[in-house]
Amino acid sequence: MKYQVMYDKGTRLRVRSGQWAFTKEEGYGLASLLLENDFIYEVYTSHRNGSILIYYDDVENKSKIFDILDSITMDDLVEGEATQLQISREITDDFILKLAKMIGWRLFGRIFFPIRLKNILTIIRAGKYLWEGFDSLTSFRVDVALLDGAAVAGALYMRDFAPASSMMFLLSISDALEDYTLQKAKSTLKDSLALNIDTVWVVGEDGTEEQCPALDIKKGDKIKIHMGDVIPVDGKVVDGEGMVNEASMTGEPLAVHKRPGKTVHAGTVIEEGNIIVEVHSINKETRLNKIIDLIENSEDLKADAQSRAEKLADSIVPYSFLATALTYLFTRNATKALSVLMVDFSCAIKLTTPLSVISAMREASDNRMMVKGGKFLEKYATADTIVFDKTGTLTNASPKVVHVFPMTKRYTREEILRMAACIEEHFAHSIATAIVRQAEEEGIKHEEDHSEVEYIVAHGIATTYGGKRVVIGSRHFLFDDEGIKINKTQEKKIKKEVKDHSVVYMAIDGKLEGLICIDDPVREEAKYVIGELKELGIENVIMLTGDSESGAKSSAEALGITQYRSQVLPEDKSRIVEELKAEGKTVIMVGDGINDSPALAAADVSVSMKNSSDIAREVADISLLSDDLYDLVTLRKLSTGMFDKINTNYHRIVAVNGTLLVLGVLGVISPATSSMVHNLSTMLFGALSTKSVLTDRDKNNNTIEVEAIEVADAC
Repeated sequence: MKYQVMYDKGTRLRVRSGQWAFTKEEGYGLASLLLENDFIYEVYTSHRNGSILIYYDDVENKSKIFDILDSITMDDLVEGEATQLQISREITDDFILKLAKMIGWRLFGRIFFPIRLKNILTIIRAGKYLWEGFDSLTSFRVDVALLDGAAVAGALYMRDFAPASSMMFLLSISDALEDYTLQKAKSTLKDSLALNIDTVWVVGEDGTEEQCPALDIKKGDKIKIHMGDVIPVDGKVVDGEGMVNEASMTGEPLAVHKRPGKTVHAGTVIEEGNIIVEVHSINKETRLNKIIDLIENSEDLKADAQSRAEKLADSIVPYSFLATALTYLFTRNATKALSVLMVDFSCAIKLTTPLSVISAMREASDNRMMVKGGKFLEKYATADTIVFDKTGTLTNASPKVVHVFPMTKRYTREEILRMAACIEEHFAHSIATAIVRQAEEEGIKHEEDHSEVEYIVAHGIATTYGGKRVVIGSRHFLFDDEGIKINKTQEKKIKKEVKDHSVVYMAIDGKLEGLICIDDPVREEAKYVIGELKELGIENVIMLTGDSESGAKSSAEALGITQYRSQVLPEDKSRIVEELKAEGKTVIMVGDGINDSPALAAADVSVSMKNSSDIAREVADISLLSDDLYDLVTLRKLSTGMFDKINTNYHRIVAVNGTLLVLGVLGVISPATSSMVHNLSTMLFGALSTKSVLTDRDKNNNTIEVEAIEVADAC
C-alpha cells in the first residue's frame, strides 16, 4: 500500500493514500484489519482523501505499524461495517463540514455576488420560512415558525434584505445544531446498548467446547453461556437451566427462569446457572438490534432542557407579536415595529441550549464518563439523594479473611477454612476469592469432595460435602431461609468475636459450625468524595449492604455516613429506592454488581463503576470508565455547571434582546442594526455555550486530596 506520512508524534500517526485509495466501506474494513493488532486501539479512516488515523499504545510499536501498512494489498481492501466510535466521529465530522460550507458560502456570496443576485437568493431561501409560517398560521399555532416567517416577511416587505438573510442564516445554523445534537444522542444511546462480545464458546456435536470469534458463529450453532455473561444471540435453550435478567428487553428487573425449549434474546444476562443455546438470529437480525433501529428512528431523544427551551421559545412568541403590534399602534412607524419583530428571543434560546447540552456530554466523554443522554445529566444535577452499594463501590472489592472461628468442637479452624475454600472456588464472587486465597496462603489443600454446588443469588451456596448438606452464606440465608438453629452460647460468641466485620456463616447438617470474618477496607477517597457531594447539594447519602449490622456500622462510621441499611437483599435495594422516590426525592443509585441491577433500574439516574458486571453497565444511565470514585464529584460539577451555563444564557439573551426591543421602540436603532446586533450576540452566546465547564482543578482535585490525606496520615 502506498501512503505518505502526514503526522507522526507520540502514539498518534496519520498517513494519506490519496482520494481514490479506498471507498468508505473499504475504509471500515481497513480499520478492522488494523484493530486486530493488540497495540492499536483506535483507527479512523476517511475515503475523501484516503486518510488513516491510528492511535497505538507504545512508540516502540511504530515500526510494526509501518510494516503492516506496507504489506496491505488490494486483496486486503474488503468492505466492512463502521464501529459506533467511527459513526460518532463521522457525525461530528459531517457537522463540522456542513457548518464550514454554510459559513464559507455566506462569506463568498457577501464578497463576490452582486446586490441584485444576493437579494434574489434571499427571496428564494425565504420561501421555506414563509411556507412554515403560513402552515402555523392556517393551523392556528402561535409558535416560533410563525414568528420566524413573520419576521422574514416583514423584512422583505420593507426591502431590508440583509437583516432577512442574516436571520435565515442564524436559523439554519440552529437547525443544523439541533440535528447534530439529536444524532449524537442517538449514537451515544445505540453505543451503550450495542454488544461488545469478541468470543463465544461453541459446543460441538460430540459435546466438546471451543472458543471462537463471535463474528464466526452462524445460525444453527450451539453456544454455551456461563453465569454472569451477556447472551450474544437470539436463540432457544437446548440444554441446562438458568435465571436470565431481561431488563434490557422488558424493563422487568426480576430474572426469568429459562429451561430447554425457552427462547432467549441478545443483550440479556444470565444471573444464575449455565445454558446451551441454539442460535436463531445473529448480528442485525437480533431483537436487540431491531430495538436499536427503532431508537435510531425515534424523535423523542431530546434532553429535557432542550425541550423546555423550545417550549419557552414558543411561549415568548405571542409577546413578540404583541410588542410589535403595540409599537406600530402607538408610533404608526413600520420601521420601529420591524425593529421589534427582528428581535427573536427564540433564535438564541434554541441555539445555545442544545449546544450547552452536547458540549457537557462531550466533556463527560473526554473525562471517561459515558452518559446515555442529556436528560440523565439533568437528573444528576438536580438529585438530592445518592444511594451507594457498599462492596466494589465504596470499597475496593478486595476483601480479606481476618478470622475463622469454629463454633463447635466437631471441626477445627483449618477444616472449616478447607471446606469453605473447596466449595467457594467455583464462584468468581470477591468474598469467595478471598476465602480461597486465604486457604492458599496458609497452605491448606483440598479435594473435590462435594457434589454440584447450588448458588442462590445474593444469599449463599449449598452442596453436599462428605455426604452431609453444607450451606454457606449470610445470616439471613442460614437462620431465616435454611432454619439453622443457634444457641445462646453461640450467639454470645458471635456478638463478641465478629464485631466490625462482615461474616460468612457455615452450617453442616443443620448445625452452625463455623464463622469466617471478612474485612473489605473502604476506598481512601470515599470519605472525601461523600463530603464533597454533600457540599454540592446532595442532602441524603445512604449506604446499602448485605453485610451484618456490625460490619455495616463500622464502614458507615469510617465514611462519615449517618444513613445505612445492613443485611439488604437485592429486592430490598430496589424497594428502598422506590420508597425514597415516593417521598419526593430525586435519587442517584451507584452500584456495580448483578444484585444492584434492580435498584439501578428503579433510580431516577443510575451510575455503574468501571469494573461493574455486564448487566450493571447495561442498566446504568451513566457509566464511569475509570476506577476513581471522585468522578462522581466531577460529574456533579459538570452537570450543575451545564445548568448554570443554560441559565446564564437565558439571562444574557433577555438582557441583550430586551435592550434591543427598547431601543427599537424608541427609534434609536434601525431594523438592520437590530438584526445585526441580535445575530452577533446569538453567535457569541453560542460560542460561549461550547466553553468547558470543568477547570483543571476540578479534574485534578482528587489527586491533590488523596495526597493531602496521605500526608495527614503520615503526620
